[in-house]
Amino acid sequence: MQQSNKTRLEELAQFLRTRRARISPDQAGLPSGGRRRTPGLRRGEVAQLSGVSVDWYTWLEQARDIQVSSQVLENIARALQLDSNERKHLFLLALQQLPADLTPIEDTVNPTLQSFLDLQGTSPAYVTDQRLNIVAWNKMASLIYGDYDAMSSRERNTVWRTFTSRYVRELLQANWEKHARHRLAHFRASYGKFAGDPWWMELIGDLNQVSEEFRSWWPQHDVLNGPEGKKINHHPTAGLLIFDQISFLVSDSPHLTVTINIPADGSDMVSKLKKLLDE
Repeated sequence: MQQSNKTRLEELAQFLRTRRARISPDQAGLPSGGRRRTPGLRRGEVAQLSGVSVDWYTWLEQARDIQVSSQVLENIARALQLDSNERKHLFLLALQQLPADLTPIEDTVNPTLQSFLDLQGTSPAYVTDQRLNIVAWNKMASLIYGDYDAMSSRERNTVWRTFTSRYVRELLQANWEKHARHRLAHFRASYGKFAGDPWWMELIGDLNQVSEEFRSWWPQHDVLNGPEGKKINHHPTAGLLIFDQISFLVSDSPHLTVTINIPADGSDMVSKLKKLLDE
């Protein structure tokens, strides 16, 4: 066994032992069974809660190089009552890959994040979730990209809106195809975490029905992450608007992405946007 792999397995074994030691039988819903020589659960109890044999779980805590599945790791994570960060750490140590993200889909953000968006002023700013739904935005974003308050949840999905909205096509004009391909490649990369999920399958099916471009491009399997860079918009009243785009994850909610479109250099751009805000 390579030294790096041996070290990783020893780290996994130690991690499991420390997590096991901190949970009492009462916390795990098990009878205490009298006095114990060591704190926490016994190996056999973790094995019982995880649906594996005592020998197999013991080998895992002995840093043996054994095969382990994602489902068994999920069972162990539940048995040891791991939080989301500990669960990710378990998967990285055992499988050298992150688990599927089980973060529930939320359609609101906390007040601090909303205040941050509002403070961006003339920079359109919004937050998207893992499904590329826009879940929060500032006034400037609504003035440029559409009245999100008046949209349905489906209409606030950026992929659906890109391929079905006439307004978006007019806003982007000659840049629509580049934007649409980028958005679709981002969507495909996100879909890889949720392949087969009913929500994703329904949206993909509906897009196949309503958009010829989607039907043509989806089978190409392009994947991409990251911001689009410079964005050129043709607003119906403000005229030509050019933005530099930056995106980042929210540290305490990593399933959310904040995107800010910063007006390109030039006082004319800012004055246009200020006028739009004041109307």
